[in-house]
Amino acid sequence: MTNIPFKPITLKELAARLELSQSTVSRIVNGAGAAHRIAEETQQRVLHAAALYGYSANTVARSLRQKRTYTIGVIVPEISEGYSTAVLSGIEDELLKDGYFYFVVSHRHRADLLLGYPRMMLARSVEGIIAVDSPIEEELPVPLVAVSGHKRHEGAINIELHHEQAAHLALDHLQSLGHKRIAFIKGQSFSSDTSPRWQAIVDVARSLGIEVDPRLVVQLQSPEPGAGPGLEVTRKLLETKQPFTAIFAFNDVTAIGAILALREAGLRVPRDVSVLGFDDVLVASTNNPPLTTIHQPLRAMGQAAASTLLKLIRDEIPHPHPAVITVYPKLVVRKSTGHVSAHPASASPAAED
Repeated sequence: MTNIPFKPITLKELAARLELSQSTVSRIVNGAGAAHRIAEETQQRVLHAAALYGYSANTVARSLRQKRTYTIGVIVPEISEGYSTAVLSGIEDELLKDGYFYFVVSHRHRADLLLGYPRMMLARSVEGIIAVDSPIEEELPVPLVAVSGHKRHEGAINIELHHEQAAHLALDHLQSLGHKRIAFIKGQSFSSDTSPRWQAIVDVARSLGIEVDPRLVVQLQSPEPGAGPGLEVTRKLLETKQPFTAIFAFNDVTAIGAILALREAGLRVPRDVSVLGFDDVLVASTNNPPLTTIHQPLRAMGQAAASTLLKLIRDEIPHPHPAVITVYPKLVVRKSTGHVSAHPASASPAAED
C-alpha cells in the first residue's frame, strides 16, 4: 500500500471549506474567538476542521522550516477605549488574514518601558514592530512602522494624518458658525501628535485670520485615559474668566471632559459654547450631545501599518522606502457645535442660565 504524503491545509483553503472569512478563521485558531464574540458553535466547527486538516501543525512546521516566528510586536501608550483600540482593530484585521500572531504591550508613558519593550520583543524573535503614538528612539534590526510616530528612522515608515487639512476643516467650520473667540486644548507633551497638530492649528488660524489668544490655550497634563484630564483643564480655563464661544479639543475624550466642565459651570453645549473633538472614536456619536469631530481613520491607519510592515518583512517595498504614508481626515458635524451665542462663555454669572 502506497502512503500518500499528507499536505496540511492553508488558512485560505480552510476558510473556503468552512465558507467563512479568513479573518474569522484566523481569530478562532489564534484563540481570539471569544473576544470577538464569535458563536461557540462556529468556534468548535473551525477548531475541529483545523485539527482534522492539520492547519495548526502546518503553521508550526512552516515556522520551523523557514526559521521564522510569524510574530509581530505592537507597542501602545495604553489599552483603553478610544484611539489605541481603534488602531489595534485595524492591525489585527491585516495580521490575522496573513496568519500572523501578535502581542501588545502598553508603556503608560514610562521611559524605562519605552526603552525596554522593543528589546524584549526582539528577544522573543518578533519579525517586526508597530509603534502606536509611541516614540522609538533607537534603530532596530527589524522593520518598524509607526502610527503617528513623527520620528524618522532609516528604513522605518510612518503612518501620519494630514494635520494641516484637519486643522483647516475644524477652524473653517467654527469660523463659518461665527466663532472668533476659540479656546484650544493641546495634547500632553508626551504625545507624538501634539507638536505637529498644534503647529498646524497655529498656521491655519493665521491663514484664516483667527486669533489664537494665549490666554485661551491650555494643555493636558495628566497621562490618565478618559475624560478626567479634559475636565480638569477646562475648569482651569473657566477660572481665567476669559470669554470664549468654542473649544477645539485635542481628542474626543478630552472634548467630553470639557463638556462636563462646562455643564458644571451652568453652560450649555452648543447654545453657550460649541465643542469640537478629534479622532471620531465610537463614544463620540453616542455622547450627549453627539460630538462634532475630526474623523481620523484610525482603523484604516492600523490596517495600513500592518500591511506595510508585512511588505517590509517580505521586502516588497522598493528601496529607498518612503518615510511617510499620509492619510486624510474629514469633518463629522453632529450636535456639539452651533452658531455663536450673543454672550461668550466665561465663569461670570452673565454667561450662565
